Amino acid sequence: MNYFENYEYFGMHFIWWILWIFFFIWIFATPYNIPGQRMKKDTPLDLLKKRFASGEIKTKEYEDKKKILEG
Repeated sequence: MNYFENYEYFGMHFIWWILWIFFFIWIFATPYNIPGQRMKKDTPLDLLKKRFASGEIKTKEYEDKKKILEG
């Protein structure tokens, strides 16, 4: 039996194995903290909460800006 005549290793079968290998490498080897990927971006309200928690702004200013952002 000649493998070159039946294309068992040089046809789509071979290409699918390569695709599966790259797929698993991509899933398991990709780091999770790539900038711009898999990370939630802060909303303006989140930034406002951080500024309030750090003491940059006072309660009155926080509440006024929160109403603006939510409204």
